[in-house]
Amino acid sequence: MLHLRLIVPAHRTDEVVALFERSVGATHLAVLTGAGRDPAGDVVLCDVAREAADEVLSELRAIGIDECGAITVENIDLTLSHRADRAEKEAPGEGSDAVVWEHLVEATHEESTLSVTFLAFLTVATMLAACGVVLDNAILIVGAMAVGPEFGPLAGLCTALVRRAPRLAVRSLLALLVGFAVAMALTTLFSLFMDAAGLFHEADVEAERPNTNFIYRPDLFSFVVAFLAGIAGTLSLTSAKSGALVGVAISVTTVPAAANAAVALGYGDLGQTRGSTEQLLLNLAGIALAGTLTLLAQRLFWSRHTQFRDARRTKG
Repeated sequence: MLHLRLIVPAHRTDEVVALFERSVGATHLAVLTGAGRDPAGDVVLCDVAREAADEVLSELRAIGIDECGAITVENIDLTLSHRADRAEKEAPGEGSDAVVWEHLVEATHEESTLSVTFLAFLTVATMLAACGVVLDNAILIVGAMAVGPEFGPLAGLCTALVRRAPRLAVRSLLALLVGFAVAMALTTLFSLFMDAAGLFHEADVEAERPNTNFIYRPDLFSFVVAFLAGIAGTLSLTSAKSGALVGVAISVTTVPAAANAAVALGYGDLGQTRGSTEQLLLNLAGIALAGTLTLLAQRLFWSRHTQFRDARRTKG
């Protein structure tokens, strides 16, 4: 369940309370009269089943509570209550299937922002992958995949396309384009420094490299894996199962492909640079397409489910 904490102007408290009382899946309603100070007003508390939360939040925003007051949403790890059990039973569908769009937009907005931290993580991940490329070390490649933060902007782009949010789309694309450009440029300089220090050798990059040569040899499987990873990653975000994101991160070769392109460019190997860049773009496209289609499918499924529920309620 989700816990909602609202600060509502006193003259609108009855309206909000009535909204919660008629909402399926809402329970544990409490009003703290005059408790709000900034902004001033009443504090309204309510627990809502996850599968009913998106509809409740949409109604609250429709009547402007986010503008005249405040709406805060928190996850509830555990609640022991017969009323809560009944509210979840009455709410349509399963909580794990529900998409809380406001939460998804907020989460992807933060993760898709081009920041110093984002650039640092992506650059370090690319440099780690560069070491894995030169050493033909699959363990380093997997570690670099896990460190890379690129799924955040990709998820932001998918959300923006489905929600028709151009600002989020531009922010996500900017993070991806600038992020990878900066990371690859710095990794090229890093590889040249490592070569000057005698730690990187061109012969190692030009060798057969049986553990890592797939990075600059894209094929149809590259797209298939990226597409499946995009589905899994999107489902993990919408169902709040963040643990699955680690598996997604180590399934696609975005960061290793960027690293291989950077190292190969430093040595003037345009063939590997081209192949690695194709691998990078193929993976990004596969994840973006899969994420967008998954969100569209979830929205369609939940819309049909809600219509079916409303029809049954009307007949009843």
